[in-house]
Amino acid sequence: MSDPATTHRLRIAIAGLGTVGAGVIRLLGTNHDLIAARAGRPIEVVAVSARDRNKDRGIDIAPYAWEDDMTALAARDDVDVVVELVGGADGPALACSRAALAAGKGLVTANKAMIAHHGLALAEQAESVGAPLKFEAAVAGGIPVVKGLREGTSANALTRIYGILNGTCNYILTEMEATGADFAETLAEAQKLGYAEADPTFDIEGIDAAHKLAILAAIGFGAKIDFDAVHTTGIVQVRAADIAQADALGFVIRLIAQADVEPNGDGADHLLQRVRPCLVAKDHPLAPVDGPTNAVVAEGNFSGRLLFQGAGAGDGPTASAVVADLIDIARSFGKGGEVGAPFSMPVAQLTALPPAEPGHRMERTYIRFTVNDRPGVLAEITAAMRDANVSIESLIQQGRPNEGGEVLVAMVTHEGPEGHVRRALELLEGSDSLTAAPLVLPILPN
Repeated sequence: MSDPATTHRLRIAIAGLGTVGAGVIRLLGTNHDLIAARAGRPIEVVAVSARDRNKDRGIDIAPYAWEDDMTALAARDDVDVVVELVGGADGPALACSRAALAAGKGLVTANKAMIAHHGLALAEQAESVGAPLKFEAAVAGGIPVVKGLREGTSANALTRIYGILNGTCNYILTEMEATGADFAETLAEAQKLGYAEADPTFDIEGIDAAHKLAILAAIGFGAKIDFDAVHTTGIVQVRAADIAQADALGFVIRLIAQADVEPNGDGADHLLQRVRPCLVAKDHPLAPVDGPTNAVVAEGNFSGRLLFQGAGAGDGPTASAVVADLIDIARSFGKGGEVGAPFSMPVAQLTALPPAEPGHRMERTYIRFTVNDRPGVLAEITAAMRDANVSIESLIQQGRPNEGGEVLVAMVTHEGPEGHVRRALELLEGSDSLTAAPLVLPILPN
């Protein structure tokens, strides 16, 4: 076995010195000898780039060359791999990534938006020059789910991938459970504690989770990434009353990202991808996942159900995933080894799967209506359900009758086609009995 101390080092440049970039530098310094032993050679930072050279980041960047233009990192002769930690689907991050691959450098990124929107083009570019492209840190922080799907389940035909992919939403929902507070109050507290951004739109509207789901679906099903086909519903409409009602019924509410493939009548497989809040039974493996934790379930035809769980964000876990990718690259890149396809197979072999239509799918559903408190409202709702062939399992009115103002009406349906529930809600559109759009939460099957 070669001595890591005398083996050619893997020289890296880091674009972006936020919490993750600084975390990567700290991790490489703290665990330098261990990493070198596991990688087969030392991994060392030689150059960095960020917006502000003089910002105090709690690390010493004096030993590294500085580049004001991060794309210049790719042109340096002393760089083998560029680590992109800037973020954003386009702009400087994409320009830096393209430049790195064009120069034949390896690329490691934690940028889920860029991979969700441009991952196929970057993978083609990487494959054309024989350069590695890795993005473990783009999905679920420190959880090795990308590697787990790409390698650990590679012998399986996966039937379903689903899980909790956004720590901000999970923190908000589990805090609402614990405190009884409503959404707006809990979001404000999450922002104060740093669990939510000042502009939390990408998180609470489900877009962040959708980026990650599109990546996992591509890897797990050998599909071309199709972010635009992900149906996304956020958690903004969830009220404390819904949390309490779910608890009374034996459920918790979680934002679930789910993808699966089904054969269609035209003989082709179709891919369904969606992010939406769901009722999750308390005995389901995802129910105890609380706070900013992430968890992913993959179901294979031979492996059965696999659960990946851990910290979904933060400088330590995300830096850990970045450095794990660097170790993988150090073991083979520039040593005559195989670089490997960025996704589950070469881009040319990935399949463009058309989106699935879920109307025929069977599920139980929780529906909450906000209605005017007046006679006949319940009859109107139940008539719409009857006309759409939706069977009601239970019906609960939250509020005292004949009190005036608004009340909440919640129901759980028996298992039936999704399209029937959709039809019932279409029949109620425009009704002056409803004061807000209904909240529809599917019940996640065990």
